[in-house]
Amino acid sequence: MAKELKARLGSVLQIPNWNLSCCKIGKNKPTLEECLRWKESFEKLLSSKYGLYAFTAFLMSEFSEENIAFYFACEEYKHIKCPAKLATKAKKIYDEFIGSEAPREINIDHETRDITKVNMLAPTHSCFDMAQHKIYMLMAKDCYPRFLRSPAYRDLVCQAKPSNKARNLPQQEKKA
Repeated sequence: MAKELKARLGSVLQIPNWNLSCCKIGKNKPTLEECLRWKESFEKLLSSKYGLYAFTAFLMSEFSEENIAFYFACEEYKHIKCPAKLATKAKKIYDEFIGSEAPREINIDHETRDITKVNMLAPTHSCFDMAQHKIYMLMAKDCYPRFLRSPAYRDLVCQAKPSNKARNLPQQEKKA
């Protein structure tokens, strides 16, 4: 699942002018039910293809997409099987998101940064757990509620159509 989400997220982050309108193009729009499910929990938002796209676009609009990119980089990292690749990937994640000159530096406290730096001396599958948890909580408690209040989310809900299943429900009830 982590690779699939990273693949989806990677394609979003590679497009320079990606925005929420990408979710609305063509037949592949989120249904109204899917959009409304995103309000149920942060996990449901992240587990939805379009939810992830929409949330990432929102973070990009706020210049904080490094949070979601770091979160999924850590998810992918946890699934590395080859020990030789572990240290290389750990260094790459650290250099990109945590190090003092990181181009996409995440906003974590000094204690978490210091613990993660020490963990880098002997990288394990859990060396980023504390930093990843902090970023997850930041997104869940701060970014996610702002996303749900955003005009972009409200526009998606207003423009979303009920699924065929939901549209056919009243007709089926009438027949009964």
